[in-house]
Amino acid sequence: MSSGQHDAGKVNVTLTIFGTGANPTVPTVEYMTSAAHRRHPRDATKLVLRQDRSDFAYRLRLAAVLALPLAAVIAGCSGQRNAAAPKRPASAPTNGASQSAPAPAASSAGVVASQSPAPVESSPPGDIPDNVAYVAYHNTAGRYSFVHPEGWASVARGMSVTFTDKLNGITATTTPLNAPPTVATAKQDVTTLKSSQPAFELRAVRPASLPGGSGVLIVFRRNSAPDAVTGKVFRDEVNRYEIYGAGHEVVLDLYGAVGSDNVDPYTKISQSLRLS
Repeated sequence: MSSGQHDAGKVNVTLTIFGTGANPTVPTVEYMTSAAHRRHPRDATKLVLRQDRSDFAYRLRLAAVLALPLAAVIAGCSGQRNAAAPKRPASAPTNGASQSAPAPAASSAGVVASQSPAPVESSPPGDIPDNVAYVAYHNTAGRYSFVHPEGWASVARGMSVTFTDKLNGITATTTPLNAPPTVATAKQDVTTLKSSQPAFELRAVRPASLPGGSGVLIVFRRNSAPDAVTGKVFRDEVNRYEIYGAGHEVVLDLYGAVGSDNVDPYTKISQSLRLS
């Protein structure tokens, strides 16, 4: 008789090989787990092989029977290891909407500080056509709306949205606020932008008054993310409107390559902004 134990898995398997009847050489194999034995001590499973030893099939069946208790031990060990192994936490979801090449890449403060401004194109591509059609966008969660050029790619996530086309883009999001932002309060935002925007360069901070509310306009430049195909980096100019109304603030970024003539489209989009 041979027996084996595995304490970690708490699985005990007993193998008993003994003769039966008139032929003591024909084995009977008895096996059971310790858990089953505790519940039914007299109900062990018995498998009896009654074949002539010269039969090749008999040997195969004997090997299969002997393998069953070993499989039980392995399963018990594996189950114990799986139960003890800590589960890897799920990755935290990203907050920002995915963006095309004009948008800045997410960078650490060290990488942002080390970047040099990308060269300004003498004739940058990507002016928004004057005859482009505009369609309305409503963000129910963020409680705001505005118009944007028709046909632009969009990604909306909760209270945020991004529209992009070639080197141009629009992003909008909302945050709770108790009072309109001012030029003085915008200084803190500028500090944040310096550490988050690649090759940040402040151009202007001034009060802004729109039909949808009041606040500030921050104009700055930054490097775009590298183009997915060519790897080229453009120099962006961003008009950031921080507008307050109805108990919350909407941050609306309108951006494109430095030198692009987008004054009229930016005016149309910003003037259409409404907070509810």
